[in-house]
Amino acid sequence: MSATDLPWPSARPLADSFFHRESRQVAVELLGKVIRHKVDGLWLSARIIETEAYKLEDKGSHASLGYTHTRRALFMDGGTIYMYYARGGDSLNISAAGPGNAVLIKSAYPVTDAISGPESLALMHRLNPARNGEQRPLEKLCAGQTLLCKALRLKVPEWTAQQFDTSRFFVDDDDYRPAEIIQTTRLGIPTGRDEHLLYRFVDADYARHCTRNPLGRTRLEGEHYHYLGSAGVCKLD
Repeated sequence: MSATDLPWPSARPLADSFFHRESRQVAVELLGKVIRHKVDGLWLSARIIETEAYKLEDKGSHASLGYTHTRRALFMDGGTIYMYYARGGDSLNISAAGPGNAVLIKSAYPVTDAISGPESLALMHRLNPARNGEQRPLEKLCAGQTLLCKALRLKVPEWTAQQFDTSRFFVDDDDYRPAEIIQTTRLGIPTGRDEHLLYRFVDADYARHCTRNPLGRTRLEGEHYHYLGSAGVCKLD
């Protein structure tokens, strides 16, 4: 990609090759990357802090139910956007290498920087108020797959089965790397649908801000979760 294709000089959109890998590896390395979506002339941004990996043969995956037009993005090239409705809200997924494999972006943390300033954050708050109409706490703004999409105004009809577009929506690498990554079981997987698989990954520094803290008081290291090490160093079994 040439400099003239970038939305700003320092932007570092993830290349297609990033997603052309095994879904768990993509899920791990997406941690710390920044989702950028342009809305009403403003770039809304959030750092990915929690992901879940899915595979075709995994009974908890949408792809295991077979190919449909709605699920077509899961069977397209790695890096294709797959969105669906979860409990009435939009959810963001990205396909990985191999038909039916993908990563769910489970939660994120709002980013304010030179690209996304106070006006961008204010718009995210307006897009995703608390149920009582008041402003959500910053750490709750993107703390869940549907809250994330609401705060960034990502919609199923607009983006599912589409490719990323650096002029409107992409995943940016701003050089942040998690110091420690937690591996644990996914959330909301029904009994008997491979709920035991350790396919959920969390940036340990943001564990208390993700969908559900994997380090809760009743959670035991080695039994309920594992530390993988830092990004780029950790090894998956």
